[in-house]
Amino acid sequence: MENKKEMRNWLNEFNLTHPFVIAGPCSAETEEQVLKIAHELKDSDVSVFRAGIWKPRTRPGGFEGVGEIGLKWLKKAKEETGLLMGTEVANAAHVKLALEYDIDVLWIGARTTVNPFAMQEIADALAGTKKIVLVKNPVNPDLSLWLGGVERLYNAGIEKLGVIHRGFSTYEKTKYRNIPEWQIAIELQNKFPDLPLIIDPSHITGDRNMILEVTQEALDLNYDGMIIETHYDPDNAWSDAAQQVTPTALKQIFVDLKVRKVNDVSEEFTQKMTKLRTNIDILDENLLDLLGKRMKVADEIGQVKKDANVAILQNTRWNEILGKMILEGEKKGLTEEFVLKMFKAIHQESIGHQEKVLNK
Repeated sequence: MENKKEMRNWLNEFNLTHPFVIAGPCSAETEEQVLKIAHELKDSDVSVFRAGIWKPRTRPGGFEGVGEIGLKWLKKAKEETGLLMGTEVANAAHVKLALEYDIDVLWIGARTTVNPFAMQEIADALAGTKKIVLVKNPVNPDLSLWLGGVERLYNAGIEKLGVIHRGFSTYEKTKYRNIPEWQIAIELQNKFPDLPLIIDPSHITGDRNMILEVTQEALDLNYDGMIIETHYDPDNAWSDAAQQVTPTALKQIFVDLKVRKVNDVSEEFTQKMTKLRTNIDILDENLLDLLGKRMKVADEIGQVKKDANVAILQNTRWNEILGKMILEGEKKGLTEEFVLKMFKAIHQESIGHQEKVLNK
């Protein structure tokens, strides 16, 4: 995958005038449910109907999918609607069955992507396939692990590859079910611009009311498409009820989304952007200069603590700073989430500087 030119963007084959859309229920529950939702989505922007056949659950006892019979329902839905069909696979046995039932799009879930052995098993089972294969980010924020999964598939001769950004697990309490960590997906996008990047707002938010907001943010970052869980009766879905939208709500999301131009080559736009970007560059240099000065003060603090034989971490002081900065950040239009991340990073760097002083 080192040669970016070898990565082909298969999305061009769809000749779409809108973002690529995969939609359908989190889980295939009954044949009636699968067919009803598929028919409600067939005359829309949806290109691929999705339904979970095997559902990996964190703890035993939950609904783990209907299994092979669900693939028969998907096959029938394809015959009746003409939509392509997609589902998640987690091992070679799943792959074998999905291919037997002519499933068009297969994706590997976050729990599987994190396991290189499982990824290699799936890559071997899919070797040379012409099907579309998508890789969700691993549960932990590790770009190398995400790319490693894609590379195993690429090395198996799979041409139609893409990635799904579904967010990352965290012990911190945030408004998201899985925090986006947008910078990781953006870095992947910069490394392989021809690798289709699809947003999964359902799993990022865990809340149907946030689907539009996160999808719009992704499109503003030049994502290629979306995978959105859709159910005609979301509140009574057998899995992930809170994050599924109705077909009607999904179609309204398509109307409300704003698809931006990738660029504007007009002279007026170029002049404005050049001026603003120059301003940003100057401010970034000032930020680095201020941070450098702050770390010099941290070095001095480290020396004072060393002379007095005092521990580096002072929780009371740290919590006072954090509380104060969150309030100050709000006054300047900065979100609490951003301020927390920024000052935690600054604090960690400061601790590192003080440790070097203490250990001299």
